[in-house]
Amino acid sequence: MKIHEYQAKELCRKYGVEVPRGKPAFSVEEAVAIADELGYPVVVKAQIHAGGRGKGGGVKLAKNRDEAKQYAWNILGMQLITHQTGPEGKKVQRLLIEEAGNIVKEFYAGIVLDRETGRNVVMVSTEGGMEIEKVAVESPEKIVKIWVNPAIGFRTYQARQLAYALGLSGEQHKQATKFLSKLYEMYIKSDASLAEI
Repeated sequence: MKIHEYQAKELCRKYGVEVPRGKPAFSVEEAVAIADELGYPVVVKAQIHAGGRGKGGGVKLAKNRDEAKQYAWNILGMQLITHQTGPEGKKVQRLLIEEAGNIVKEFYAGIVLDRETGRNVVMVSTEGGMEIEKVAVESPEKIVKIWVNPAIGFRTYQARQLAYALGLSGEQHKQATKFLSKLYEMYIKSDASLAEI
């Protein structure tokens, strides 16, 4: 099962995981209407089942209505080529129009089933904004992992350990602990071990 970013974020909202406001758009007109509703700036994001969309030209920051319209026009229908699509690329048939955030620092968080141990592993890294596969090869020490005992589940102290590993303190530490706990709850309750985003 594969889902788009906008579908994953809808799941996040359902389980109380905070994500930016945004909606899918299937036409330029719809993209502009959503951007107007959210207020500028917005991010116009291609929705295909592949990573590296930004590097391929499929993610753009629109500071006003004209830019939102132009980027939506450019991206919808394009054959987006990324390191995960191969040279044939994938045709963009939908967009995510999302409020732009004031990003100071990006982090990575993920949950996967470790087939060797039969346990879920929660991973974090201070190297957000990069391809995690590249980090795993070049700087594996920058990925912190905690395996979850299926009999007791993901505990708050484990979420705190991961937040500390990211170098967070105070209110940011509390927010990260809550975020990771909610993310794990969503992962389990939505059977996300079958999903690929």
